[in-house]
This record gives sequence, structure tokens and C-alpha cells, in this order.
Amino acid sequence: MDLLAQLGMTIPLVQAPMAGVSTPALAAAVSNAGGLGSIGVGAANATTAQDMIHRVREQTERPFNVNLFVHTTPALSAERDAAWLNWLAPLFAEFGEVPPERLNTLYTSFNDDPDMLAMLLHVRPPVVSFHFGLPSAHAVSALKAIGTVLLASATSIEEARAAEAAGMDVVVAQGIEAGGHRGIFNPDAGDDALGIMALTRLLVRHVRVPVIAAGGIMDGGGIAAALALGACAAQMGTAFILCPESNADAGYRQTLTGPAAFHTRLTRLVSGRPARCLGNRFTALESVSGQPVLPAYPVAYDAGKALHKAAMKHGENGYGAYWAGQGAPLARTMPAPILVKTLAEELKQALAKGKGL
Repeated sequence: MDLLAQLGMTIPLVQAPMAGVSTPALAAAVSNAGGLGSIGVGAANATTAQDMIHRVREQTERPFNVNLFVHTTPALSAERDAAWLNWLAPLFAEFGEVPPERLNTLYTSFNDDPDMLAMLLHVRPPVVSFHFGLPSAHAVSALKAIGTVLLASATSIEEARAAEAAGMDVVVAQGIEAGGHRGIFNPDAGDDALGIMALTRLLVRHVRVPVIAAGGIMDGGGIAAALALGACAAQMGTAFILCPESNADAGYRQTLTGPAAFHTRLTRLVSGRPARCLGNRFTALESVSGQPVLPAYPVAYDAGKALHKAAMKHGENGYGAYWAGQGAPLARTMPAPILVKTLAEELKQALAKGKGL
């Protein structure tokens, strides 16, 4: 499968979905510039997701990617939730607030959401990608029947092989350097924490479908390196956060351009799943003893979002879920079309330099 040719891409670049940060305007701008733009709808219901897809199509006629969460249905525990909220209570108190009385399951897994599948079959998106796991065989068959190209994140050979066996057309090799949530299918089963270089080479060798490399790639030289590893394209998320088309708030942008960019950390505390974000007061809590058992993802996220909201009322952005990869200090502020053009020029220069060696 020649992914670039099939999707009409002129640069081997996929803009990472980044639910909550990516927007229809960002996705359309990247696709119009020759890459593959993406929107993350894992945090949305079917109606909102359909509206987002409609708004992308209003701004581009080119292919784009719709990303979904396929996490395990959370096991609920009122006792565990209460213990977690009690542990966070002193932090809420700093801002004159109290924790929520109870926690809610914010996001529905794609495998538990027949309305989302029905909507996708109706609107027929050109590309659909999956994070945290794999869709049902029924969903795969139905989406393939309408000609949708399917992608899935993988953090190991085992996950990549499972994705290939499930019918995925492309696997996204998510290295440990990547910002945001680890796509690991079962975070409680252990994580080999493979970097982008080792993981990409392993997947290129051990699966037959094309591989997209993701994790810490911020410029054209990084894209060239991904191609040299055997990837068909590079996926980049943090590189687009500072674009005006993104939905990142002022605190996010300020933090990304400050010292915290040099100190990203993996943490479960924000959402219940391991995710890489800019170092802040939340990540510092990892070293605090006496933590109770975390609620399952995405239940824990309800508490994290509430704490961030309480802190922001007092001008404190240290509890924000400011996801970012290890290449964060290389982020640039420019409109998405200009960034894609710049990346294309850097890639061309890097490939020309490599041929001269």
C-alpha cells in the first residue's frame, strides 16, 4: 500500500489527532498543505464528532483522519473514586474549592458506542485511526466496506501484529518520546517503553503493513530520520500546538514556550493512563508517597480536569494536562500552512544532504 499516493499527500507528514487541541481548521490546513490532517473525536459523542467532520469538509476537499479511543471499558468503584478525591482534597483546598462529590466516565470507548460507528458509516471519512486498542471485527469490516483507510497506534511488536491481524492498513509506531497518552493496549501489563528508533525498525521488520513513526519529531530533519528508519511517514503533534489554528489555551502555549518544555514527564495522575506532558505541579505529585489506587481511565480524568479548573480560577496553570513530546523545546509559533511548507523545505534539505554523504 502506497499511503501517500492513495491519500494524495505531497509530504510524508501526519498531524497527530490531539483530542481537545486539534481543530477542524488545523486538520484542514495541514491537509490543504499536502499532509494528512487529523481531528480527535475520542472525547466527543457522535453528534459532536459529525459536526467536526462536517467543519473539516467545509475547509478542505482533501483526505483527513478521524481518531477514536478504543480503551477498555472502565471498571467502576465508588470506594476507589472516593479515596482518590480525598487524597486530592488538600490541593482543591489551596484554591478554596472542594473536589467533586463523585467522578464520571467522561469518554465512551468506540467499542461501546454503536452511534459513533453508525455516524462514521454515514459520513464516510477517508481515514480513521484508533488509539488504546483495536475496534471490533464488525467495525473493521464495515469501515473497510466504505473504503476507509484504517490506522492504529502500537507501542510494541505484539500490538502491531494484533493491529495487522485485525485488518489495519497502517500501524503508527508510537515511541516513548511521544506526547499525550501512550497508546498501549493494556497499561497494567507492563510497558517496554521502546523509543521511536528501536520501535520503528522492529515494526518495519516484523509487520507487512506500512509504518508511520511517531514520537518527538519536530522538524524536517526528524521526518527524514523517520523515513530512513523505514517509515512511510512521520506523525507530529507537539509541533502543531503553537499554531494559531490549534485549540491550545494561553496557559498551554505559555508553558510550552517556557522551561517546562525541557522537562516532559510520563504520568498517570491526570487521567488514569500513562501520558507525557510538560512538567508541572501535577507531575511533581508522582514522588509523593501514600497515593491511593487511581481510578480507571477516563474516570480519573474527571478529577484532573476539575482540579485544573479550580486552579485556573486563581491564575495557576500548574495542573493543566499540557501534553507534549520530548521534542517540545523545538516547537515553533507559525500558521499551520507555513509550518508544513517549512517542514517540506527542511525535509528536502535533509534528504539532499543525506545523498551527499
